[in-house]
Amino acid sequence: MQTGMKIAVDFDGTIVEHKYPAIGKERMFAFQTLKALQKQGHMLVLWTLRSGDSLQEAVEYCRKNGIEFYAVNSSFPEEVFEEGQSRKIDADVFIDDRNVGGFPGWGEIWHMLNPDENLEFQKEMRNLGRPGRGILTRLKNVFTS
Repeated sequence: MQTGMKIAVDFDGTIVEHKYPAIGKERMFAFQTLKALQKQGHMLVLWTLRSGDSLQEAVEYCRKNGIEFYAVNSSFPEEVFEEGQSRKIDADVFIDDRNVGGFPGWGEIWHMLNPDENLEFQKEMRNLGRPGRGILTRLKNVFTS
């Protein structure tokens, strides 16, 4: 997988459950996944219909949960929208609960964005029953050395 993608992430229904204008309950693994994506070098953009005070509440909620966004409702931090200008932002990936088929969950999002890691896990699972080759042997070697 390439590193350094710009990933636009919706707030209501994606990071948290839909309760707008209130902030809903965090979706399972949302912040863990977002932090892991940032650790991989991806730039996260908060991409939401929220504006004004409700937008600031969402940004602060994410900040308190360890996520600082590269930009908010814009392609880059310094971008200023003018009347008549498209609000479409530039991103490599958009994560939104309104995708075709709905929101698959943060575990599935992680696997979509990290297919090589998923293949390595599948290999380890296939090797479980083979002496000396599976994950159990590797774990044993870690804890006994």
